[in-house]
Amino acid sequence: MNLRRSLSLACVFLITLICSAPWASSQQEAPVPAFNAAPPAKGTKLPPLLPKEELWGENARFPFQTHAYDLAAKIPVVLHQQPCYCYCDRMGHNSLHSCFENTHGAECATCLKELYYAYSMNSKGKTAAQIRQGIIKGEWKQINLEQAASMN
Repeated sequence: MNLRRSLSLACVFLITLICSAPWASSQQEAPVPAFNAAPPAKGTKLPPLLPKEELWGENARFPFQTHAYDLAAKIPVVLHQQPCYCYCDRMGHNSLHSCFENTHGAECATCLKELYYAYSMNSKGKTAAQIRQGIIKGEWKQINLEQAASMN
């Protein structure tokens, strides 16, 4: 009886392990979403970012949503060079900058955390490439949006 129970438990464990393995892969193993490896060419204008005044309703419910658009306006070239791990490149975005050209950035915790991470690292003197490496490593996940709303 104990042998049968042990074998049954072992089978359940193996099936669980096999089924969950594809989901256990880290962000680093997944393909890096779209980004621009360099700043825009001289004379090239980036698409305008949405002004925070155009956010309303659910998109302006929390201070961290509107404040993110203030900060995005300060570092558009840095955002242009960052991937976005909400994988919005599947809907045509080509970088984190794209997320803040419309209300998508206010609606997405991933975009918001990456924006605050990028702004924080830029303020510490990190280059866009260094910031991108931190985003790829998942360092943006540590951002607390409630606390980030006071970032200047």
